[in-house]
Amino acid sequence: MNEILLDSIRHNNWATKRLIEFCQDQNLSAEQLDVRGVGTFGGILSTLHHIVTCDGSYVRRLADTDLAWVDRGEDTDLRELHVWASEAEQVWEELLAKPIDVERVIVVDDGAREVHAGIFIAQAVNHANHHREQVCAILTGLGIQPPDIQAWEYAWATGRIWDRD
Repeated sequence: MNEILLDSIRHNNWATKRLIEFCQDQNLSAEQLDVRGVGTFGGILSTLHHIVTCDGSYVRRLADTDLAWVDRGEDTDLRELHVWASEAEQVWEELLAKPIDVERVIVVDDGAREVHAGIFIAQAVNHANHHREQVCAILTGLGIQPPDIQAWEYAWATGRIWDRD
């Protein structure tokens, strides 16, 4: 049953890691990594940190496991964010290899709320897409053409799409 989620979650993980790798390859300065765009969460590094730690928070609750770095402050770099994203990706893969009860209730916000597990999956995909586009907008504002991280590009990169003979 989880197979339907594989492409969405794998694209989500691929796109985040691809954007981190792109920013690493650009050798962006500390000032560039801190530039904020209009209507964005924060600078590039801050926003990528937010994406990765939130994604880790969602998957650790779903998998009922620990990812200690989820609660770390923003004192990190792109290399470490890539490592964390890879760790979260592995937990997602392990989670999706087993049945998921999307109706399971998870207690959140220090016990103040309850939410169905399926919402964490929906939020993980929506949240990351939203903030990755903010990072791409900031890069564009810096005069840097961001990478194509759409699902179509993921499909080409992973052999999920091909030309017919």
